[in-house]
Amino acid sequence: MAPTRVLVVEDSITTRKRLVEVLAADPDIVVVGEAGDGQRGVELCANLRPDVVTLDMMLPVMSGLAATEFIMAYSPTPILIVSASTNRGELFKTYDALAAGALDVLEKPTGDEPDGAWEQKLVTTVKLISRIKVITHPRARLNSSTRRMTPAIGVPVDPARHPRLVAIGTSTGGPAALVTILRALPRDFALPILVVVHIGKLFAPAFAEWLDRQSDLRVSYARDGEPLPRVGDRRVLLASPDYHLVLREGTLRHTRDPERHSCRPAVDVLFKSLAVELGDECVGCILTGMGRDGAEGLLAIREAGGSTIAQDEATSVVFGMPREAILLGAAEQILPLDRIAPTLTAFARRRDVRSGT
Repeated sequence: MAPTRVLVVEDSITTRKRLVEVLAADPDIVVVGEAGDGQRGVELCANLRPDVVTLDMMLPVMSGLAATEFIMAYSPTPILIVSASTNRGELFKTYDALAAGALDVLEKPTGDEPDGAWEQKLVTTVKLISRIKVITHPRARLNSSTRRMTPAIGVPVDPARHPRLVAIGTSTGGPAALVTILRALPRDFALPILVVVHIGKLFAPAFAEWLDRQSDLRVSYARDGEPLPRVGDRRVLLASPDYHLVLREGTLRHTRDPERHSCRPAVDVLFKSLAVELGDECVGCILTGMGRDGAEGLLAIREAGGSTIAQDEATSVVFGMPREAILLGAAEQILPLDRIAPTLTAFARRRDVRSGT
C-alpha cells in the first residue's frame, strides 16, 4: 500500500517542525511539502496533489479559511485543521472552514497530554481522513448571497404521521450538512429540532452561536432541566459538549454516562430516549459521519413508529453513519441532502393540518 502523502501548512516554525517530525516518524506517512503561509499552501497543494493537508487557521498572506475555500474549489483534498484558536472569532472561522469542506479539527499540543497521546491522535486522524473522497465545494460557501434557499414543496410523507419533534445526528461533514438543511427550512418551520454533532470539546463552545447565525431558526445549546420545546417554538437545541442529551418525562437532561461509540454526546443515547418518550411523534435523521453512532437509535425510533431518514451516499462526505443505519434497516427514507429539508417541511405541514395552526 502506498504511503499517505501529507502537506503541512503552518506559520510557526516550531509547530511545523513538530508536525513534520511526528508524521514522518510513521512508516506509512510521507511529508511531501511544507508551507508557512496560506497562499504557498494552496500552490503546493495544486502542484503536489497530497492525500491530506494539515492546515492552521491563523496564517499570513492567506488565512486558513481562504485557503480551505480555494483548495476545495480547485484541488479538492482532505483537510485536517490543526489549530490552537479558541476565542470566539477564531472559532467561527474554524466552523466556516468545516462548512467549506475541511473534514476535521485537531487541537495543537498543549504539553499536558500523556506521552505520545497527541502524536498518536494526529497520525490516526491523518490516516482516517486520507481515505475520504472529498468533493468540490463552491468558493465562499457561506457568502450572504447564498444564505436563503427556497425549499422544494410537494415531498410525499405518510399522511398518518404527525410528528412533534425532529432529531438529527451527524459527525464528519456535519457542519456543512446542518447549514444546508437549516437554511432551506422555511421561516415558520414549527417543529423543534434536537441535534447531536460530534465536534471536539475544545472547539465546541461557540458552535451553537455560529450555527444560530446561519439560518432564521434560533439555535442554542440545550440546558439541563429545560422542558422540551413546544411545536411552534421554532428552536434548534444542540447537545452540549461532553454531555449526553436525553429526554425524560418531557424534560431535557444532561448525563455524564460513559461514552458510546467513543462519543459523548452520542446520537444513539438521544435517539433511544426519544423513541421511548415520543414514539411515533418523532422524526429521526442521520447525516454524514464516520462510525456507527446513531444506527441503533434510529432503528429504535423506527420500531417505535417514528419516521426515519438517512442521508444518501452520493451527498455524504463520509457514508459511515448513514450506511450503518441503512444496513440495520433503520432508515425509512434514504435521501440526498437537498431533499431532507423539504421532507421535514412536509412533516411540519402535516402537523399544522392536524392542529389547525
